[in-house]
Amino acid sequence: MFGFLARRLPSVVFMLLATSVIAFLLPRLAGGDPAQTIAGADATAEQVAAIRVELGLDQPVYAQYGRWLGDLLVGDLGTSLITSRPVGQLIMARLGSTLELAIAATVLMVVLGIGLGILAGSIRKGAGRAGLDGAVSVLLATPPHVTGLILILVLGITFNLLPISGEVSVLRDPLVGISLLIMPALALALPQAAMIARLIQARMYQVRQEEFVDLAIAKGVPPRRIVLSHILRNSMGTAVVATGIRVGELLAGAVVIEAIFARNGLGLMAVDAVSSRDYQVVQIVVLGAVVIAVLVHLLSEILLAALDPRIRLQ
Repeated sequence: MFGFLARRLPSVVFMLLATSVIAFLLPRLAGGDPAQTIAGADATAEQVAAIRVELGLDQPVYAQYGRWLGDLLVGDLGTSLITSRPVGQLIMARLGSTLELAIAATVLMVVLGIGLGILAGSIRKGAGRAGLDGAVSVLLATPPHVTGLILILVLGITFNLLPISGEVSVLRDPLVGISLLIMPALALALPQAAMIARLIQARMYQVRQEEFVDLAIAKGVPPRRIVLSHILRNSMGTAVVATGIRVGELLAGAVVIEAIFARNGLGLMAVDAVSSRDYQVVQIVVLGAVVIAVLVHLLSEILLAALDPRIRLQ
């Protein structure tokens, strides 16, 4: 296992370094000038130039990146160019909201994805199989923000089952917090769960064609035991890897979902930072999201290697 980790770590480090470069360049390529935003529309060119010097924006891009990366490596996330507050404080103020949404959506994604995948892979034909395939296809084709709007229309307005928007911490008021969390978490989770379900279904179909499954059938092993002990056991690696990959897409979708459901999380903060050209905040939010996605993917690979020794040998 240690050898497997040693082989994977260099690629992870390279990916994070490349991401830091992209996160640093993206807000600058978007155009605009934070110095002009700070100075105001009526500021003179001399005032804007003085602010650029004060913020270090007059230096070459590579020098700015080197200083930012060096500060990052010692734990200094920088200071917001617009509010002059430490970026770490701004993130901690919004982190709880995003964590609640991400955890709830991940749990729903795993439970619904694996459940739908096993169900679809177990039903070989008939109306039930056709109905499940149709439902999964619809969920796959519907982006999270459209799913969120449909949930608001159906669960929030038509049947008035859940509150449409707002936010209360689950730790402070579990009942109200969970009721406000269900719809945004579902909106994020359903498209990703459909993808996991489709992958598990396809993998179960492949495993069903293997010779050891035919041997179990010939020996008279009960169908339920064949599905659970033979087919499903050899298909779960797909679910593990798919879950690790989908977490990154789930985090990306949280930006829009937070805006739709009026949740004051990191996604909404990132949108505000982009519009105000607050480089420091945008860089840390983008880099943090990628770091989480990479670490979750690495964890899924470690889990898969633990389940399948062939992965470690390769």
